[in-house]
Amino acid sequence: MKIAYITAGAAGMFCGSCLNDNTLVTALCELGHDALLIPTYTPIRTDELNQSTDRVFFGGINVYLQQKSRFFRWTPSFLDRLLDSSFLLNWVSRFASSTKAEDLGDLTISMLKGRHGFQVKEALKLSNWLKNEIKPDVIHLTNALLSGMVEILANELQVPVICSLQGDDIFLNALPKKFRTKAIDLISANAGLINKFVASSFFYADDMSKYLGVPREKIGVVQPGINTKFHKPGVGIQKSGGVLGYFARICPEKGFHNLVNAWINLRQRNKSLKLKLKASGWLGESHKSYYQEQFAKIRDANLLEDFEHFESPDLQAKKDFFDKIDLLCVPTDYLEPKGLYVLEAWAQNVPVLQPDHASFPELLAKAGGGGWLYSPNNQDDLVQKLEFAFSSDLLLRQQGLLGHNAVMEYFNSSRMACETMTFYKQLLTMP
Repeated sequence: MKIAYITAGAAGMFCGSCLNDNTLVTALCELGHDALLIPTYTPIRTDELNQSTDRVFFGGINVYLQQKSRFFRWTPSFLDRLLDSSFLLNWVSRFASSTKAEDLGDLTISMLKGRHGFQVKEALKLSNWLKNEIKPDVIHLTNALLSGMVEILANELQVPVICSLQGDDIFLNALPKKFRTKAIDLISANAGLINKFVASSFFYADDMSKYLGVPREKIGVVQPGINTKFHKPGVGIQKSGGVLGYFARICPEKGFHNLVNAWINLRQRNKSLKLKLKASGWLGESHKSYYQEQFAKIRDANLLEDFEHFESPDLQAKKDFFDKIDLLCVPTDYLEPKGLYVLEAWAQNVPVLQPDHASFPELLAKAGGGGWLYSPNNQDDLVQKLEFAFSSDLLLRQQGLLGHNAVMEYFNSSRMACETMTFYKQLLTMP
């Protein structure tokens, strides 16, 4: 089967959706299918072999200029290709990564209008390229924010279109209300042309059905998986002793401040527990002041000697990071639809402590363990669960091994690709 998978670059940062898309396309190719990962906005950044094409559609520079000036809505193709060059887009991404969602309201609405938006030329270029050069059997969009192009793609190519749901709400919720309401209305209208949605968890399927006004029966679920070939066999050994880890984007919605507060609280109330904290993950320009606020709390608590921050790492550095911690905790305020960092921790035999909301209960239930859940927005419970987890080395090893086995047996990219193929085949055999 030939699959055109359209992903969205994240302005040079590591993005869970980009990583998941790249892993899925890799696994589809390993199953013998002709899957092509097509980036939009900017090139994607991954910590594994990048499967995406060199050509970027809906290049961020073109999209922005077409929004601001009608001149760029009629520029010749050679100029568009120049502005869409990977070199230029990567260079601009250094500045674009600090752009906030609330500043992109007009552009978001225009993109969702599709044929009636200022970026219609970009949709036509993509559809012509797919129709004349790729000829896919199915088109897969990485999120509903790309749904403005569906009418053109469906009409021109006459193939089924699938759309993933894997974090769309975090962007939409950041828009000012007048833009958010209009964007949701446009996505709901575009949804009628999408053959099937695929969510990354049952929680997110239920939640987005209500949020976007999409019938629940139109949303399937494929839980995430990671490429297990990069991870060692489960040995159930403790990593280092007394090290708590955080690995996710360092930002308020991922709850880094919640963990810093809980760790300081625990260290102050249990003087005998010399628990260290190591943190890593993408830290964008827009959140550096937030990080400095957390750093100041640690400094004021006289705990800097037991805290260490690592820059956002590549795959090997990521594995090394997990090998240095005994428990992962990402106490999100945001209702996480995937939780890839949970699977990455499990793959390296590290148990987790996560809030009892969103996708996390599903992950731990499927694993039959792999760590613990605490009451969301309850710091006392978080502190108590941290203290309990580090009360027994054996307990940490047992839970880490349960998580590792779950990744090897279920939360892997091969299973994720097979389930995704089932959706494709069902659509292609429908009358």
